[in-house]
Amino acid sequence: MKRPLRGPFAALLLVVLCGAASFPSALRRALAPPAPALAPPPPPLDPARLNATLLRLAALDGSEPSLRRDVDDLLEGRLPASGRARARAWRRDRLHPLHLRHHQFPVHRRGHADRDHADSLLHPLPREELLLDPALRRALRSWHRLRRYDPAVLRDLPAVLALPARIPSCAVVGNSGILLRHAHGALIDSHHAVFRLNNARVVGYTAHVGAKTNLSFINSNILHLCARRPGCFCHPYGSGVPVLLYICQAAHFLDVAACNASSLATHDAPISITDPRLDVLCARIVKYYSLRRFVAETGRAVEDWNGAHDAALFHYSSGMQAIMVAVGVCDRVSVFGFGKVADAKHHYHSNQKNELDLHDYEAEYAFYRDLAERPQVVPFLKDTGLAVPPVVFYH
Repeated sequence: MKRPLRGPFAALLLVVLCGAASFPSALRRALAPPAPALAPPPPPLDPARLNATLLRLAALDGSEPSLRRDVDDLLEGRLPASGRARARAWRRDRLHPLHLRHHQFPVHRRGHADRDHADSLLHPLPREELLLDPALRRALRSWHRLRRYDPAVLRDLPAVLALPARIPSCAVVGNSGILLRHAHGALIDSHHAVFRLNNARVVGYTAHVGAKTNLSFINSNILHLCARRPGCFCHPYGSGVPVLLYICQAAHFLDVAACNASSLATHDAPISITDPRLDVLCARIVKYYSLRRFVAETGRAVEDWNGAHDAALFHYSSGMQAIMVAVGVCDRVSVFGFGKVADAKHHYHSNQKNELDLHDYEAEYAFYRDLAERPQVVPFLKDTGLAVPPVVFYH
């Protein structure tokens, strides 16, 4: 009996049809020109050329164009564009210290009758043009004109800050949660001068952070918060403790002037601004280390750094500049509360856990290691003419 051929014949037919269907695509692949070979990655720069590139790019200040616009706005009687969002918050709170009669603050408003100033504590931010006092205009112009690269400012810092002499020993106390792991309070207070950052609380933590404060170092964002309080209180360590701050936004010059005008009657120490040449030096050093870290960790071209960081907002931390001030004015520097571990809070006195994106803390830590172990290799620091004092980090 013959077997039916239907099953094998159907299978053979299916194979033939599939082959016929795939034949055109196979033919196209066979006749297609070969795909171009991927270009090989560019060879890495030799260390000397890479370092020269890092130095060149670190010298570029991405914030200068917007800062210049803000300064021009203020000088022409306009609130800077970068501060207008904050201005809306000031109007809601109605506690910004542009209170002419209360503070005798040298900013005037056009087109407002005296009745508008009746309640100085509830006087809102001016909505029209600002008329800056001539002295404030000169100070703002001078600050911006002085904002240039002049590394010798670090060597001259005692004279710039009107100190009678260099300080024998200084402790710079950061705000990291690692401070709570050790009882360094007595060691911190044993230094001739203690620098604290951004009005961090001391009460309740003295065993870990000490009790003495000789210099309060803050950024102008902190002062801006103080400026919204009655009396512009920004002296948590006592009326005689001087306050040194660096300017984050040109509009914060208004806060400095207002706070100094309101607090002179009640505080012995005015609020002073860091020399802008020191700001430039700090910015170059930190950007160099950030650029170097970017290349080492990503393998990408150093020019791609701008894509990973907002160059206009990138900034060093308050702690970094406080350490630089100590290096410039002290014969021996001890640093506490810098660094992080996974189970420690970002700040010992708060529940903040996240870091700010505008800082590159890992790059700053690399700078601190070089500063303590081999300061001779720190770029731009070599140009200051300063013999770097011993710097010890307590982790």
